[in-house]
Amino acid sequence: MKTLEQQLTQYALYHRSKRNIHTHFVGIPLIVFAVICLFARVAFSLGEMEFNGAYVAVALSVLYYLRLSVPMGLMMAVVLSVMTMAAVPIAALPLLGWLGFSLSLFFLGWVIQFIGHYFEGKKPAFIDDLAGLIIGPLFVLAEVLFLLGWFRSLEKHIEQHAGPVKP
Repeated sequence: MKTLEQQLTQYALYHRSKRNIHTHFVGIPLIVFAVICLFARVAFSLGEMEFNGAYVAVALSVLYYLRLSVPMGLMMAVVLSVMTMAAVPIAALPLLGWLGFSLSLFFLGWVIQFIGHYFEGKKPAFIDDLAGLIIGPLFVLAEVLFLLGWFRSLEKHIEQHAGPVKP
């Protein structure tokens, strides 16, 4: 398994334009929330316990993030848990309301992503490596943390291997 540094550096190779990164601050959360809303509609029981698909998807994602970085994995757990709590009432909407809302967010998120990649002049990372789909949300978190002055050594590692962020 690749390390956190390897995963984020690989993803960063496709994201060196500040405008592209900024579009990802909006696009990726929209896409992630839309997917969680879609999964939240899939309900099942294990004995007396009720679950939905979002719980499973979030738990698996968080386990992966924790394996890469405990601090960042815990932060992602909080973000994804909040999104899951917000998705449950949306999943309870009538079919067309739930599906329309979720798919609209999903589509809008991807439009914003592709606008960012137009600015970048590069294709999205997931086209060459599907792991980019799970690393994207972690990359957004990392970029926010870098803006706050946290994880400086990780930021320097990425810039050394992927190049600096360009205006």
